[in-house]
This record gives sequence, structure tokens and C-alpha cells, in this order.
Amino acid sequence: MKKTTQFLLLTVALIFSAVTMAQSTVTGTILDADLNTPLPGATVVEKGTSNGASTDFDGKFTLTTKNTSGQLVVSYVGYTSQTIAFSGNKDLGTIKLMASEVGLQEIQILASVAVDRKTPVAVSTIKAADIEMKLGTKEFPEILKSTPGVYATKAGGGFGDGRINLRGFQSENVAVMINGVPVNDMENGRVYWSNWAGLSDVTSSMQVQRGLGASKVAVPSIGGTINIISKTTDVVAGGNAYATLGNDGYRKIGVTYSTGLLENGLAATVSASKTDGDGYVDGTEFNAVAYFINVSKQFNENHKLSFTAFGAKQRHGQRQNSHLIETYRKSERGIKFNADWGYKNGQVTFQEDNFYHKPQISLNHYWTINDKTDISTALYASFGSGGGGGTGGDSSKFAFDSEGNSDYRVGNYGPIAFDRIVAENEALGANGAETILRASRNDHRWYGILSTLKTDLTDNLVLLGGLDIRDYKGIHFTELTDLLGGRFFADNSNRNNPNAQVQVGDKYSYYNDGLVRWMGLFGQLEYSKDKLAGFLSLAASNTAYKRIDYFLYTNDDPTRETDWFNFGGFSAKTGANYNLDTNNNVFVNAGYFERAPNFNTVFPRNNNVDINSDAVNQKILSFEVGYGYRADKLSANVNLYRTAWKDRSQTFRFIQPSGDYAFANILGVNAIHQGVEVDFVYRASKKFKLTGMVSLGDWRWENNVENVDIIDENQNVIGTVDLFIKDLHVGDAAQTTMALGFDYNIGPDTRFSVDYNYFDNLYAQFDPSDRGTVKPDAWKVPAYGVFDASSSHDFKVGTFDATLSARLDNVFNTHYISDAFDGNSSSALDSRVYYGFGRTFSVGLKLKF
Repeated sequence: MKKTTQFLLLTVALIFSAVTMAQSTVTGTILDADLNTPLPGATVVEKGTSNGASTDFDGKFTLTTKNTSGQLVVSYVGYTSQTIAFSGNKDLGTIKLMASEVGLQEIQILASVAVDRKTPVAVSTIKAADIEMKLGTKEFPEILKSTPGVYATKAGGGFGDGRINLRGFQSENVAVMINGVPVNDMENGRVYWSNWAGLSDVTSSMQVQRGLGASKVAVPSIGGTINIISKTTDVVAGGNAYATLGNDGYRKIGVTYSTGLLENGLAATVSASKTDGDGYVDGTEFNAVAYFINVSKQFNENHKLSFTAFGAKQRHGQRQNSHLIETYRKSERGIKFNADWGYKNGQVTFQEDNFYHKPQISLNHYWTINDKTDISTALYASFGSGGGGGTGGDSSKFAFDSEGNSDYRVGNYGPIAFDRIVAENEALGANGAETILRASRNDHRWYGILSTLKTDLTDNLVLLGGLDIRDYKGIHFTELTDLLGGRFFADNSNRNNPNAQVQVGDKYSYYNDGLVRWMGLFGQLEYSKDKLAGFLSLAASNTAYKRIDYFLYTNDDPTRETDWFNFGGFSAKTGANYNLDTNNNVFVNAGYFERAPNFNTVFPRNNNVDINSDAVNQKILSFEVGYGYRADKLSANVNLYRTAWKDRSQTFRFIQPSGDYAFANILGVNAIHQGVEVDFVYRASKKFKLTGMVSLGDWRWENNVENVDIIDENQNVIGTVDLFIKDLHVGDAAQTTMALGFDYNIGPDTRFSVDYNYFDNLYAQFDPSDRGTVKPDAWKVPAYGVFDASSSHDFKVGTFDATLSARLDNVFNTHYISDAFDGNSSSALDSRVYYGFGRTFSVGLKLKF
């Protein structure tokens, strides 16, 4: 017995020794081949097994292999995989991965993409894989709703009508850039997401830089910067085809193909998709055709050229008019109720809709002058055509009383009976139509050049500088789109054609051009050595405005065309990041900039006489400190910020008893946006990841403004206006947001995720100019929380790889108010609202070839 026991122990020892000897420990560091920066989260897998490891935030990994020798497969999303042999215990040293898309690194430099533990800004990045899995039928900005400081909604619920606020600032104060090119409207600064209906299909990554951000270009980043990096061209040939189905008739099909990098240095990628559906909200049917093309040519080691064009032609019905809570409750359609549509001759007809086509075209040249210096230049153009539909003439026919009754609707709170309006217009005969449909057109032509020079002054000091030139022409007019049975529509707005009998396709009411010229210069000095990295950035710009009016003035009137009005602006930013050790880092940044007033502030009365040439710059002062923690399992960030917004552009228009307009240019309207943000990622295992964030904002108007002069058309002071807004909360975005989610890999091919988002301290939107008397805070919308779930499964279809994905948004069908507009009593009784969507779903299949 004793000998048997000894034999068994010896056998176990030999087996254990053999197993131990069969294992090896392999280490290494994975870097981006072009930027020489770490790739955190890169995957290292022992070939032929499921044994693997991920890199930490410094790009380092340690893997205990199952065999003493073999091969490791090193991969990272957006990069070309490598297979590396190993034998025994070994340090593989530095492994550099090349981007799988031609020109991607150069675009990231042009776009000022922030680098973790180096760029001293608060930043969140979402990769294409997460966008593909979690977006579903959501609006593109909604993919960011689990990001600290972000509030994104569908607004009225039309396709592409989504909006986003960042740290309490609306889109005109959030810089949106695509491949480094600013896309905020040149006249009012807004971003219209419906113009970019196909953008989610071609996005490589989406980075939100909160606060002043890392952009070198002078952009309106008061709240932050959204950096969207589109796909370029894949190094390897191949493509995919996909189809998605969803609620309310949602259908989407698309195809992408890449030639790969050919021997002659040429590479091309084309993508196209078609989307249509009925819309969750009544009367919001939509259709869109999106396209993308990139052609790149590597001439030699020093010169690379890349041509990109993308856009989407879309049309969708809108819920433009918000309603009282009582209205939704009384309507049998509930939260889907929409008053802005009806039927004409049995066909759905929109009272309010949107149609637009905005191709974005760019030609990028990347020139490596020598080992230390390179220049990236983008020539770009955009041609927008389209606008928003509405009514003209007697619009009272589209209204209804408190019980939803109207002679021009099909039942209480029913759709519009356009056929009755048609019959009335036909009966008017030679008198012309009384009520019509029109479109407010906002076409534009936009050209620009953005060029950045980067040179290494020393091993630790980098200088960047460049120019940003833009030329913009906005073409604004009203177009008659439907006479609704009338013979013509009488209009007396055009002094060159008084008493016009307007037909479909004709311009009426107004026709003018807004011209904008922008010239900007920027420079940035970057320092990086060991644990310390910092930057100093300076930028200056000049914005020039001019207005041409073709209706208000005769052709020979010199007033028809204004002079150019110039407004200078500048910015100064600095910041530093210090890595305390391999796990902990701290950063601080500060900045001040002055932003030129927008076009409508300079021309507040939409004419060429009453010009606000003394409009002052908006002034922004911002500070932020942050702390970061990075480890194998846990990464976390804590940020504290304070932004002071001075001399916010604010004008007041007053109609005198005579019917004439009076105007006040209100200075000194200030706001303070401050708060704390916390976010984390906890990797409990290779299969399970937990994410979360808490964002606590305190955004308030800072002061009252009293005794501002009201000026009439003859420049006489006829009265004063007061704004009582001190300590009132800024409305339109939830000041408290929280998120908690998990990602679970059920197996090597199946992934499942659940996200919970909570929103509180959402105050109804209001115009400070309406607070002429002391009133309480705007109505505070009830808090709400929403669960979303998504999953994906990879499998084989013959020799092809395929992915099946499914998404369920608002899992528990929670009813909540997402947008509110304050009423006279600042309560739920008279505030107008939009409800968010109930439960929605989508299922998609992608086949790769």
C-alpha cells in the first residue's frame, strides 16, 4: 500500500512537471506603427486555442501559453493582425500593428484625436463595432447617451431629427467635425443630423472631447467637440452586404466593397445603403439613400492622396409642433400623436417635413517632407440642397381646440383632411388659393481648405501650425410646393414683381443670400517626456458676414447688397498630463476664447438696414482638472469642470402698437456651467465587462440684466427691457445623468449587452428674453430611466463570415418626456413636450466576403 501511494504521488508529480514544462510565459508591448502609441485592449491569442490575453493601457501584455512553442495572433480593431512565433519563455519586445485602413492615421492627426494618458482633456471614444451593435434604429447622436455630460434625444421623432447637448450646451456651441473638417452651420452654428443620414455606416470611430477639447482649429467648442472619423480604404480586399429590419416598417439594406491596397499603391472603397420606414411617430414616414466612396493613392513614401465623398439624399415627415401633456393623453394615439400630417386624395401628405441632400467631398494630401516634418492638407466642398416643409396663407385651418375638434381634421385629434382645403381652394377659382404648402429652402455652397504642418523640434517638443479658410453662401427662400387645388397664390413680397401669382416651384415671401467668409490661423506646441505631456495652443480667426436680399429691394437699389461686416476672434488653451505611475495620472487644462456673433445676431431683423454692427463677441473661460486610473481590470476617470459663458448672443424683438419692429441688443447675459463626471470600465474576466458613469451638473444663468434700451427703426430709444434670470437653471438638457451597463461574451462568437440610462434635473427650455418679470425656475421634467439590450453572434455561411445582431431599446416600454418647452406658469399644465419612444427593436444580418 505504501509503495502504491508513493507510485501515485510520483506519477502526479511527473504529470504536473510535464504540464508546467509545457507552459511558457510570453510578454510584449503592442504599439500603433505610425503614431508609436500604445494600443490598449489589443488581443493576443495562442493560435489553435481559446487561450489569450489583452493589453493594458500601456499596450503591455503577459500570456501564459498552453504549449512551449507555437504561434500568437495579435489583433486590434481597425488594424491588420499579425501572427508571431514563440518558443519558451520570451519577451517579444515591441510589436507594431499597421492600420487596416489606408490614410487613417493621417486623418486622426488632422482631426486632433486625443490620446489616452497624454492629451489633457476629458474624452470618450466609441469604435465602429460598438456603433454597429448598439445603434439599431436610434438617432446617430444617441449612441453617445451613456457618455458623461451628454444628453441626446430624438426631439420630435422624425428620421434624422435627433439632437445632442454637451455639458448643457446646445449643438451651436458643440463643435462637430468629420475627419477634422468643421460641419456646424456657418450662419447659426447648428448641426442638422438628418443631413448625415448615412454617416453611421461609414464611421470608423467617434470621439467626444468634453470641454475645450484638443482641436487646434478655432471651433465653437464651448461644451465640447464631437470628432467623427470616417472609414478610409481597407488594406485587405473584401466587403460585406447587410440587411436590417425593425419596428414600424424599418428597412435598411447596404453593401460595401474594398479593392484592398493594390501593387500600384491604389486602393478604393465604395459603400451604399437604402433606408425607409413608416416611423414610430405618426406621419413620419421616411426614405434615404446614402453613399460613400474613398480612393487613395500611395505615390511613394512621401506622398499620399485620398479622395472621399459621402452623403445621403433623404426625405422624412416631421413632428415639428410639440403639444401639452393633456393632448397626448386625450388622443387615442397617445405618445405617437402627431398633428403635422394628413391625407390628400388617399395619400399621406405632410404639413411639416424635411428633405435634404448634402454631399461632402474632400481631397486630402499627406506629404512627409522628412523624418521630422509632414503636412496634411484637406480641400473640401459641400453642396446642400433642400429645406423644411410647412404651410402658407391661412394656417389657422391646421389648428384644433382643447378637445381636438377641427373642421379640417378626420375626427378628434385626427389627421388633417387636406381634401377639404383642396375643395375650398378650388371654389375660390380666380381669387387664388387661400392655404398652401411651402418649403423653407436653405441651400448652400461651402468651400474650404484645412492644412496642418507638424514638425519635431526636438525628441520631446512638437510644433503644429496651420490655416483654416472657409467660404460659404447660404441661399434662403420660400418655395411653393403644393397649391392644394388653387390656381395660384397671391404674394406681394417681391418688390421686383409685386402682386405676383405664384405657382408651384416659384419663390415667394423671402429670397436672400447669407455670405460668410472665415480665415483662421492656429499654432500648437506639444511637449512629451517620460511622465509629463503638455500643450500650448493659440488660434485667431476673422469672420465676415454679408447679406444680399432679392425681394425687399429693387434690382437697382444699392441697399440690396450690404457691406462686409468683420468680427475677430481668438482662443488660447493650455494643459498638461502627468502620469504618476503606470496606473495613475492627473491632468489640468484651461482656456479662454472669444467667439464672433452669429449671422442672425448681426442681421436680427432679416433686412439690410437694421444691422447690429456693434454685436460683441461671446466670451468663454474654462477650467478643468481630471484624474485617471488604469489597471488590468479597472479603468476610471474623474473630471471636475467650470465654464463661464459671458455675453451670450441675445437679442430682443418688440412689435410696437403700430406694427413696426423695435430691437434690443442685450449684453451681459452670462451663464455658469460646472460639474463633476465619473466613468469607469471594470473587466471582471475575459468574458464580462461592466461600464458605468455619473455626471452631476450645475448649470445656471449667472445674473439679471436690466434697463436695456429698445431701439425703433429710426434708432430712437422707445423703452427698456429687463431679463430676470439670476440663478435660474439652464434648460433643455438633463443636468444629472447616470449609466450602468455590462458586456458579456457568452462564447467566442456571441456577445450580449445591457445598458441602463437615468436622467434627472431636466428643466424645460426657455428663452431668457421671455423672462421680463421675476418668475420661478422652468418646469422640471420628471426623472426617467431606460433599459436597452443588444446582442451579436458570429457564424459561418459556407466559407463566408456572418454576423447576426439584434437590439431592443426601451425594453420595459417606459413612458417618459424627453424634451419640454416652458409655459407661462412654468408647470406641467402649460408646458409643451415631446415624449420619447416606447419599445423599439431591430434585427440585422451582415455577410462578409
